[in-house]
Parts: sequence; structure tokens; C-alpha cells
Amino acid sequence: MFTGYEKHTRQVNGVEIAFRRGGSGPALLLLHGHPQTHVIWHKVAEELAQHFTVIAADLRGYGDSGKPDDDAEHINYSKRTMAADMAELMSNLGFERFKVLAHDRGARVAHRLGMDHADRVERMVFLDIAPTLAMYRGTNEAFARSYWHWFFLIRPQPLPEMLIQADPTQYLKSVMGARSAGMAPFSSEALAEYERCLALPGTATGICGDYRASATIDLVHDQTDIESGVKLTCPLKVMWGAEGAIEACFNALSEWRKVATQVEGKALPCGHYIAEEIPEILLDEALAFLLGSE
Repeated sequence: MFTGYEKHTRQVNGVEIAFRRGGSGPALLLLHGHPQTHVIWHKVAEELAQHFTVIAADLRGYGDSGKPDDDAEHINYSKRTMAADMAELMSNLGFERFKVLAHDRGARVAHRLGMDHADRVERMVFLDIAPTLAMYRGTNEAFARSYWHWFFLIRPQPLPEMLIQADPTQYLKSVMGARSAGMAPFSSEALAEYERCLALPGTATGICGDYRASATIDLVHDQTDIESGVKLTCPLKVMWGAEGAIEACFNALSEWRKVATQVEGKALPCGHYIAEEIPEILLDEALAFLLGSE
């Protein structure tokens, strides 16, 4: 996996961020989702490196990145804080302007990155999310059953952490295997990495902190943007799985157009884990957009 890439860490924004770097050319930041790591990009990383200097990072709380404690107000895992990590990382690496391809939780971080650091981001692709505020406000029975972990992980400490730590592999399979494609999309090497990282001390704390922030302080930040009339202004492409909960429960394109000024998008023939289920289709769609100019 990741032929031609090198692994690094950088201390930024008070936390150590682990990442792989490969390729050359304009910068592209890759951000992963839950309960995974930057390894989700292993099927597309080498092709992306033919066009970009690729930075595939682990979010704080995930993978081999630092895992601070979850504070009472969840500031340590607010998307504002997590986005600041990535903005500072890219500055540290010499990239003042860059593009973003992000999945799931990483796309929520990217959304805040585009809001708080609008001058830094050229264009972005979000995979299989609708805006966080819209998803919580639009929760119905079908969504709650499909995304049960959204409501489990936000319970107060220490219950969710204890249950994850008791059997990290079972938790991982219960979340990832319950999606439309089951465990079939995940290579044994990638799965071993996800299992290793989920079992690391502090990962359960980081994951729960991420979700608790999304249900509290992140919603405040999103609502403030809406009330202030501030929108995401960079070109944005959103794609989601036709077999997943976003398609079934939300009008993703409509919701993104409420909070962003330049949006295009479509459903793809897959479930939630787009980069691992249909890597070739993702590359075709994402590259056509990311290689465009403003």
C-alpha cells in the first residue's frame, strides 16, 4: 500500500499529526472517516500522486495521530480545532493553498476548514455526508437505526469508551460490517491497520470526543454561520452512495446548497465506503473536478 509515499509526523496546534506524503505538484489533502484512518485512500493514493503532492493525514483522535482528552465542552474535538490542525499542518509543509478530498468525519472537518480558512482552500470533494446540523435536525427512525453509533458515542463518559475498549475489533466490524457492502470492500492489510489503530490507547476517547463535539459545539458553530449568512465559497463537489443512508434519508445536494455557494454532486453506485468500494469511479469523478481551475 502507498507505494512511493513516506510516513511522517508533525507537531501542530498542540497535537502530533501523523500523515503519509507522496507525489508532486499542487497540494491535495486527504481526510478519512470513522472508525478508520488515512489508509482508506490506499486504493486511490498512487493514482492521485500522479497529479498532486498528496498529504493523507490521520485526524486527531484517530490512527497514529495524538489523542488528547475529551474536555467538558468538547473543544479539543470540535471541527474548528480539528480543521485548525490541518490548516497548520499544510502551512508547516509549505502549502498555503491546497485542495481537499474528504470522507465522512474528515469531510465534516473539511467543511469547517473551508469556513474558517476560506482563503486556503481551492476546491473540495466531500464523500457521503450531508451537513451535520441538517442531519441531526432531520433525524428519523431510518437514520437513527442506520447511524446508531451517532447516538451511542455521544453518551457521557465512560460508558462508550469502556465498551469500545473491551473489544475494539467487534466494535469496528459492528459499524463497518453493518453497511450495505458488509466487510467485502476492505483488504486484509487495510483492515489490520484499522484494527490496530482502534485498539491504541486513547482512540476510543478520541472517537467519542469527535462525535460529542458534533452533537454540541459544532452545531453552535454551524448555526452561527447560518444566522450570519456565511457560506462555504470554494467550488464543492459532493458525492454519496446510492445504497446508503444519505441517499435514503436526506437530499444531500439540496442541503449543501443551503450552506455553500458553488455545489455540484451526484449519487454513486455503492454504499458508504466509496474509496474502497468503487475506487476507479471515484478517481474518475474526483480527478475531473479537482484538476479543474477556479
